[in-house]
Amino acid sequence: MTDKRNLQPQQQQLQAEKTVETGHASPVRQQAQAHYAAGVKCPKCGTLNTADSQFCSSCGASLRQALCPNCGSEVDADADFCEVCHHYIKRDVCSFCGGHIDETDDYCPECGSPRGGIVCPTCHTLNEFSFCKQCGRPLTEDARQLMSRVKESPQYKEMMALAREYNDLQMELPYNGEQDRQRDKELARLRERVLRLLAEDDGEDAPVVVPRQRQRATSEELEAKKRDKLERLARMLDQMSAAPDPSPAKVRNYAMAQKPAGVRLAWRCNYKNALHSSPCGCAKPQLGGKWVVLGHHSNQDIKDDK
Repeated sequence: MTDKRNLQPQQQQLQAEKTVETGHASPVRQQAQAHYAAGVKCPKCGTLNTADSQFCSSCGASLRQALCPNCGSEVDADADFCEVCHHYIKRDVCSFCGGHIDETDDYCPECGSPRGGIVCPTCHTLNEFSFCKQCGRPLTEDARQLMSRVKESPQYKEMMALAREYNDLQMELPYNGEQDRQRDKELARLRERVLRLLAEDDGEDAPVVVPRQRQRATSEELEAKKRDKLERLARMLDQMSAAPDPSPAKVRNYAMAQKPAGVRLAWRCNYKNALHSSPCGCAKPQLGGKWVVLGHHSNQDIKDDK
């Protein structure tokens, strides 16, 4: 007597073969075929990948590529800026505020900014974003309000104080020898005498002249002070790094509003870990990034300055 349990797998196999012969795919196979039919074709090798694939399963090439409408270069599909020709490329998103804008709109219906850009009244640079990429001036009312709020934060005030102290050190001249020290002493005595005579002319009997607080330093001492200021400033910039955000406009605007003046900086993006003169030169600032201190003698390459 034949065991029915042993026949069951054989029957399943026969049924599968019959399905293939009759041209009717199983539900599982149909689902897989549909998944690949709606998938993404690799632009490099032609392999068809599933719809949610980020990279080609055959050659590893990125599947999320588009072409810049301005210069034809390959860009990521979710990039809004071409790093080759340096143009904003999203036609349906306002570059100033991130709001929706129709193809036929000359001005953003949300912030009122013109599609063609704004000329900076200070340096006359044409800009596609809310802050001037050349001098950092806010160009829209929203940008001005954002900068005012950032400037009121204690962290920004401390950072600007450090930047001013560093800038003052840049203007100082170090001692170059004993002759400089003697000249400084003579100038200090002359200063004291002049101030004393002026005070006596004003009627003071025993005027007290306060000596200068700042003393000149040697080259080594001056460089050590500069390094200390830059290191402290770098730590503060790390703390104020721009977090990832779905809106590239918000990240650009926040980063530009917090940029301290008086120090040579670059924007290090999280997208490619590249240095840009500002987040305005990054294709995907929505991934976040931070300002880094370059100093006055840095030879690090800035990507969009080339």
